[in-house]
Amino acid sequence: MGTARITGQDTMPDIACGLGSEDASTQADRWTRLGREAGLGRTETADGLEIRFRGEPAVERELLALVSAESRCCAWARWEVHHTAGELVMRVSAAPGEAAAAAALHAMFRTGAAAGRKPER
Repeated sequence: MGTARITGQDTMPDIACGLGSEDASTQADRWTRLGREAGLGRTETADGLEIRFRGEPAVERELLALVSAESRCCAWARWEVHHTAGELVMRVSAAPGEAAAAAALHAMFRTGAAAGRKPER
């Protein structure tokens, strides 16, 4: 696989999750499980996040499914998945100059669950 680019709108609407509470809970559980089982690291960037995962086919399928759902509920962000040095890298970013959106992205994965770390308290 090369790069999968799943990109939301170019304009910045209100930052809100489009998933219902049950779907959001299920999505969060899936991210947590993927992070625990395959997460390698998480880096905050000025405009979002970069999270690394093991480069295995099952991990890639789950990551792409999660990113697909996120791109629909968080269409204000840009979601990308690519391979680098045998790892999968998910990059999610906000529009340039949108500090509030970048902060929201940082908070989405702040627990470290998607990065394979124990949640911060």
